[in-house]
Amino acid sequence: MPSLTFPVFDVPSNGTEARAIQNALRTQVRIEDAFKKIDIIAGVDVGYDTKRGLAHASIVTMHIADLKPLEQVEAYVPVDFPYISGLLSFREIPAILAAISKLKSVPDLLMVDGMGIAHPRRLGIAAHLGVILDMPSMGVGKSRLIGQFEQPGKEKGSYTPLMIGSEQVGVVLRSRDSVKPLFISPGHRVSIETALALTLRSLTRYRLPEPTRLADKCSKCTH
Repeated sequence: MPSLTFPVFDVPSNGTEARAIQNALRTQVRIEDAFKKIDIIAGVDVGYDTKRGLAHASIVTMHIADLKPLEQVEAYVPVDFPYISGLLSFREIPAILAAISKLKSVPDLLMVDGMGIAHPRRLGIAAHLGVILDMPSMGVGKSRLIGQFEQPGKEKGSYTPLMIGSEQVGVVLRSRDSVKPLFISPGHRVSIETALALTLRSLTRYRLPEPTRLADKCSKCTH
């Protein structure tokens, strides 16, 4: 079984340092399909136990072919970085890494509840994770962080480009008829087209694709 090499994740002391880290890592992002296969997808989300000051990462893996859960793991880690828009990864990645380390099998792709390159410095949490783990990754955001778009049609499967100026950073997807759209963006080693295709293949009757839907549900439960 392949294994992951886990980086040392040092939480920066302030926002200026965090942005400098993002600007350095953004040069390593690859927005192209660089993988052998995508079979097992890991849905990734983080909730918070505010009473105890903990980030609660939840990961659910499944085969893309049948969307049936294979593993579910979670981890609680103290939150050591304040909430600052655009710097969410520094609050949540320590917990995500702790949860990933519990997986028995390595997934082929991380589908993260959050942003990929649809980010002011093109390094949202999905891109950040993908780069430091050197894994294919993508983001599925419930709301817009940055970018301009036209509303997609009201039918499930309709989508429009998400743009920052003349640069396309993702797509805005209607995942169910007449519901609020999702914001899909590649993270690392995945193209915009593949990120969209994987999301469409992962949809059932819910707004969220099944990997992040189940991870989101688990992350809201505290023990």
